[in-house]
Amino acid sequence: MNLLITGGAGFIGSNVVHHVIERAEVARLVNLDCLTYAGHLANLEKVSRHPKYIFEKVDLRDKAEVLRVVQQHKITHVMHLAAESHVDRSITGPGDFILTNVVGTFNLLEACRACWPALGGTPRFHHVSTDEVYGSLGATGFFTETTSYAPNSPYSASKASSDMLVRAYHHTYGLPAVITNCSNNYGPFQFPEKLIPVVIQSVLGRQPIPVYGDGKNVRDWLYVLDHAEALWVVLTRGKDGETYNIGGHNEWANINIVQLICDTIDEFAPKLGGNSRQLISYVKDRLGHDRRYAIDAGKIQRELGWTPAHKFEDGIRETIRWYLDHQAWVKAVGGR
Repeated sequence: MNLLITGGAGFIGSNVVHHVIERAEVARLVNLDCLTYAGHLANLEKVSRHPKYIFEKVDLRDKAEVLRVVQQHKITHVMHLAAESHVDRSITGPGDFILTNVVGTFNLLEACRACWPALGGTPRFHHVSTDEVYGSLGATGFFTETTSYAPNSPYSASKASSDMLVRAYHHTYGLPAVITNCSNNYGPFQFPEKLIPVVIQSVLGRQPIPVYGDGKNVRDWLYVLDHAEALWVVLTRGKDGETYNIGGHNEWANINIVQLICDTIDEFAPKLGGNSRQLISYVKDRLGHDRRYAIDAGKIQRELGWTPAHKFEDGIRETIRWYLDHQAWVKAVGGR
């Protein structure tokens, strides 16, 4: 395959690039990324000179350039990860989310629709989405692939829109496509505006740790390398037209995650003085803050045999250790 990964310089994308570039099926790996604030080539130093690897600095909103990339590199498979993804930014500036997540996905779909009939073979468009498109859950229940969409933020609405475009291109034009909706990821290279790196950096800097509302909003957490493997499994073995939910079977309230990080850093870095929980500071809740997300990942397990390989207790410790050991990276990408 000539594989195009969009957003390959971002958090999940860079982990996917590292995870799949040595696969025998991959003849060429093209990373399309416009290098916004969340995309950094520093995430890809280890593969930058790999003979399979090609970087294209292209904005998905540039329809002509997207078409050029797909044509020039004879792309046969797409993992579409590029997206504006931070909910807080979508609340203060929703326009970028509509243009990148909706129009950008449309441009990529159009490029594949134009080029793939001439290629023959069995191409595939894999659209990577989020569990946030389903809205909010109560205290019980899980999101399944048949849960109705009910997005509650401009970010999740833009991702729901792009999901629907991919579905429409499959059913209308026969574009070979699959969709995955994943739970919250954590791990190396996550931009320092997200919850786990925010907490880590706040503890290291002995700064207040902001916790929205009462801190009891619940998320399902998935180690990014488990997600990368699930994406590869779906790309190579999933069924066209299907959606697969990817989750970690691992629900945590935000406040409990924060406390765990505080305690782990106190263990790893006792010179900081300990008792990091005292830094926790409750702040005004986010607008439209969904109370609980939880994924039923039974379908991907039953049909494709994927389950998470990492226990959360191990993955979170590895992640915290990674941030402690890579403070130069944090500062280079704009973290405090």
